[in-house]
Amino acid sequence: MTSLSMKHLRYFDALARLGHFGRAAEACAISQPALSLQIRELEELLGAPLVERGGRQIRLTSLGEAFAVRAQAILRSVDELQDLGRALHGPLTGRLRIGVIPTVAPYLLPQVITSLTKRYPGLDPRPREAVTQSLIADLLDGKLDTAIVALPVSEPSLQEVPLFREEFVLVRSKADAEKPVPSAEMLREMRLLLLEEGHCFRDQALSFCNITGFQSRDLMEGSSLSTLVQMVGAGIGITLLPQMAVGLETRSSAVSISRFPSPQPCRTIGMVWRRSNPLTAQLSQIADIVREVGQGT
Repeated sequence: MTSLSMKHLRYFDALARLGHFGRAAEACAISQPALSLQIRELEELLGAPLVERGGRQIRLTSLGEAFAVRAQAILRSVDELQDLGRALHGPLTGRLRIGVIPTVAPYLLPQVITSLTKRYPGLDPRPREAVTQSLIADLLDGKLDTAIVALPVSEPSLQEVPLFREEFVLVRSKADAEKPVPSAEMLREMRLLLLEEGHCFRDQALSFCNITGFQSRDLMEGSSLSTLVQMVGAGIGITLLPQMAVGLETRSSAVSISRFPSPQPCRTIGMVWRRSNPLTAQLSQIADIVREVGQGT
């Protein structure tokens, strides 16, 4: 007689998260018919349907929603049991799921991965770039082991480890290079280019300029720091840039870089992970490596 298995839980968790049989099957590296068969088998074991079929997307039944929550908790606990075993075997090996925010990933991640694999030859880094809110949600759900973000995140169940402090610089057109650096109050009256909603760097820039909501008529948005710099080079406005991004983003743009007078706007970059993670000691060692790389950028 077939009994409930971890395979059932993992396949259903993928379906519940992705809401689509095809995408869930791809995520699980099996065929869609095989996934459908496993979900049917699970429903027969429970004696009730877990999903409402029909259309391109699926919907969870009330039982499916409750089952998904418990399945995720079980899978997270199993992963932590596996991590407990890894923690007892000295240097970190195997998969490391590490999240990084977009305003850090392109400038820090390549050197971090190189340093990690050199220090831990058996490590298999699995980086994921996403905004802070998504990374924190994945950490809490056990889908990531750690994340590099701007602190604080103020989540009680997460350990926060500050790594380094990074200043922001002003990016203007080359024609404005010799002009005095505007104050935060003056920036509110200028055409300010910022990242889209959801990026913590956007919120930090708005905070420095003391802009709430959309007070500035000339506030404009871009999808990446690279886009913002290119817009500045085209004479559209001005923007702020974290120090680590300056070299890569401004090397081929007609822009000038200026530093703000003290107190300079800045952010603290750090690592976060679940307090319950058995790999805390190893993650602390990884944080030391990331700190060393970050302080050298």
